[in-house]
Amino acid sequence: MIQSRTTEILVGAFMVAGLVAFFFLAMQVSNLSTSASGDGYLVAARFDNIGSLKVRSPVTMAGVRIGRVSNISFDQNTYEAVVTLKIESQYNAVPDDTFAKIFTAGLLGEQYIGLDPGGSEKYLADGGEISLTQSALVLEEIIGQFLFSKAEEGRESE
Repeated sequence: MIQSRTTEILVGAFMVAGLVAFFFLAMQVSNLSTSASGDGYLVAARFDNIGSLKVRSPVTMAGVRIGRVSNISFDQNTYEAVVTLKIESQYNAVPDDTFAKIFTAGLLGEQYIGLDPGGSEKYLADGGEISLTQSALVLEEIIGQFLFSKAEEGRESE
Protein backbone atom coordinates (compact mmCIF):
# COMPACT_ATOMS: atom_id res chain seq x y z
CA MET A 1 0.00 0.00 0.00
CA ILE A 2 2.85 2.38 0.84
CA GLN A 3 4.63 1.49 -2.41
CA SER A 4 1.49 2.31 -4.42
CA ARG A 5 1.02 5.64 -2.61
CA THR A 6 4.62 6.70 -3.31
CA THR A 7 4.27 5.82 -7.00
CA GLU A 8 1.07 7.85 -7.23
CA ILE A 9 2.77 10.90 -5.66
CA LEU A 10 5.74 10.61 -8.02
CA VAL A 11 3.47 10.34 -11.06
CA GLY A 12 1.48 13.36 -9.84
CA ALA A 13 4.66 15.40 -9.30
CA PHE A 14 5.88 14.41 -12.77
CA MET A 15 2.59 15.55 -14.31
CA VAL A 16 2.74 18.90 -12.49
CA ALA A 17 6.34 19.45 -13.64
CA GLY A 18 5.32 18.62 -17.22
CA LEU A 19 2.42 21.08 -17.14
CA VAL A 20 4.65 23.84 -15.74
CA ALA A 21 7.25 23.17 -18.45
CA PHE A 22 4.53 23.21 -21.12
CA PHE A 23 3.21 26.53 -19.76
CA PHE A 24 6.65 28.19 -19.94
CA LEU A 25 7.21 26.78 -23.45
CA ALA A 26 3.88 28.23 -24.59
CA MET A 27 4.77 31.61 -23.07
CA GLN A 28 8.12 31.67 -24.87
CA VAL A 29 6.68 30.64 -28.24
CA SER A 30 3.90 33.22 -28.07
CA ASN A 31 6.19 36.09 -26.94
CA LEU A 32 4.13 36.52 -23.78
CA SER A 33 7.01 36.01 -21.39
CA THR A 34 7.04 38.53 -18.57
CA SER A 35 10.76 38.16 -17.90
CA ALA A 36 11.72 40.59 -20.69
CA SER A 37 9.83 43.52 -19.22
CA GLY A 38 11.84 46.10 -17.38
CA ASP A 39 13.17 49.56 -17.68
CA GLY A 40 13.46 51.13 -21.05
CA TYR A 41 12.54 54.12 -23.12
CA LEU A 42 9.81 54.62 -25.70
CA VAL A 43 10.49 55.65 -29.27
CA ALA A 44 7.90 56.13 -32.02
CA ALA A 45 8.23 55.21 -35.69
CA ARG A 46 5.74 55.83 -38.49
CA PHE A 47 5.12 53.34 -41.28
CA ASP A 48 2.92 53.37 -44.37
CA ASN A 49 2.17 49.66 -43.93
CA ILE A 50 3.04 47.46 -40.97
CA GLY A 51 1.80 44.19 -42.50
CA SER A 52 1.05 41.77 -39.68
CA LEU A 53 3.34 43.36 -37.09
CA LYS A 54 1.97 42.81 -33.60
CA VAL A 55 2.42 44.28 -30.15
CA ARG A 56 5.32 42.51 -28.36
CA SER A 57 7.10 41.78 -31.65
CA PRO A 58 10.88 41.92 -31.26
CA VAL A 59 12.97 44.98 -32.08
CA THR A 60 16.46 43.99 -33.14
CA MET A 61 19.70 45.70 -34.02
CA ALA A 62 22.42 43.64 -35.72
CA GLY A 63 20.34 40.54 -34.99
CA VAL A 64 20.24 41.14 -31.23
CA ARG A 65 16.89 41.78 -29.58
CA ILE A 66 17.08 45.19 -27.90
CA GLY A 67 13.39 45.80 -27.27
CA ARG A 68 9.81 45.08 -28.21
CA VAL A 69 6.88 46.78 -29.90
CA SER A 70 4.79 48.21 -27.07
CA ASN A 71 1.92 49.84 -28.96
CA ILE A 72 0.51 50.19 -32.46
CA SER A 73 -1.92 52.96 -33.37
CA PHE A 74 -3.24 54.75 -36.44
CA ASP A 75 -2.75 58.45 -37.13
CA GLN A 76 -5.95 59.69 -38.80
CA ASN A 77 -4.28 62.87 -40.06
CA THR A 78 -1.36 61.28 -41.92
CA TYR A 79 -2.95 57.84 -42.52
CA GLU A 80 0.15 56.14 -41.14
CA ALA A 81 0.66 53.45 -38.54
CA VAL A 82 2.44 54.74 -35.46
CA VAL A 83 4.49 52.01 -33.80
CA THR A 84 5.83 52.62 -30.32
CA LEU A 85 9.02 50.74 -29.54
CA LYS A 86 10.25 50.04 -26.03
CA ILE A 87 14.03 49.90 -26.17
CA GLU A 88 15.73 48.32 -23.14
CA SER A 89 17.58 50.87 -21.03
CA GLN A 90 20.95 49.15 -21.44
CA TYR A 91 20.84 50.08 -25.14
CA ASN A 92 20.84 53.84 -24.59
CA ALA A 93 23.27 54.74 -27.39
CA VAL A 94 21.06 54.27 -30.46
CA PRO A 95 21.78 57.12 -32.91
CA ASP A 96 18.83 59.42 -33.66
CA ASP A 97 19.21 58.89 -37.43
CA THR A 98 18.61 55.15 -37.09
CA PHE A 99 16.70 53.47 -39.93
CA ALA A 100 13.76 51.20 -38.96
CA LYS A 101 12.59 48.40 -41.26
CA ILE A 102 9.93 45.74 -40.87
CA PHE A 103 11.28 42.28 -41.66
CA THR A 104 9.76 38.82 -41.73
CA ALA A 105 11.53 35.94 -39.98
CA GLY A 106 11.72 33.33 -42.73
CA LEU A 107 9.26 33.15 -45.60
CA LEU A 108 6.10 33.02 -43.49
CA GLY A 109 7.44 33.78 -40.00
CA GLU A 110 6.50 36.54 -37.61
CA GLN A 111 7.36 40.11 -38.42
CA TYR A 112 9.80 42.18 -36.40
CA ILE A 113 11.49 45.56 -36.57
CA GLY A 114 15.15 45.74 -37.48
CA LEU A 115 17.11 48.89 -36.70
CA ASP A 116 20.12 50.00 -38.74
CA PRO A 117 22.21 52.57 -36.86
CA GLY A 118 23.03 55.87 -38.48
CA GLY A 119 26.11 57.98 -37.99
CA SER A 120 24.74 60.72 -35.76
CA GLU A 121 26.41 61.51 -32.46
CA LYS A 122 23.04 62.29 -30.87
CA TYR A 123 21.09 59.40 -29.39
CA LEU A 124 17.42 58.53 -29.24
CA ALA A 125 15.79 59.43 -25.95
CA ASP A 126 12.47 58.68 -24.28
CA GLY A 127 9.69 60.14 -26.44
CA GLY A 128 11.93 60.39 -29.51
CA GLU A 129 10.92 59.44 -33.02
CA ILE A 130 12.61 57.47 -35.76
CA SER A 131 11.93 59.36 -38.99
CA LEU A 132 13.61 56.97 -41.45
CA THR A 133 11.39 53.94 -41.92
CA GLN A 134 10.70 51.24 -44.48
CA SER A 135 7.31 49.55 -44.47
CA ALA A 136 6.68 45.83 -44.50
CA LEU A 137 6.84 43.90 -47.74
CA VAL A 138 3.46 42.30 -48.28
CA LEU A 139 3.86 38.93 -49.99
CA GLU A 140 0.53 39.25 -51.82
CA GLU A 141 1.61 42.57 -53.39
CA ILE A 142 4.93 41.11 -54.55
CA ILE A 143 3.21 38.09 -56.11
CA GLY A 144 0.64 40.40 -57.75
CA GLN A 145 3.37 42.59 -59.24
CA PHE A 146 5.22 39.53 -60.52
CA LEU A 147 2.10 38.11 -62.17
CA PHE A 148 1.22 41.51 -63.66
CA SER A 149 4.72 41.91 -65.14
CA LYS A 150 4.57 38.38 -66.62
CA ALA A 151 1.17 39.15 -68.16
CA GLU A 152 2.63 42.33 -69.70
CA GLU A 153 5.55 40.35 -71.15
CA GLY A 154 3.14 37.81 -72.62
CA ARG A 155 1.01 40.55 -74.21
CA GLU A 156 4.06 42.28 -75.74
CA SER A 157 5.38 39.05 -77.29
CA GLU A 158 2.11 38.44 -79.19
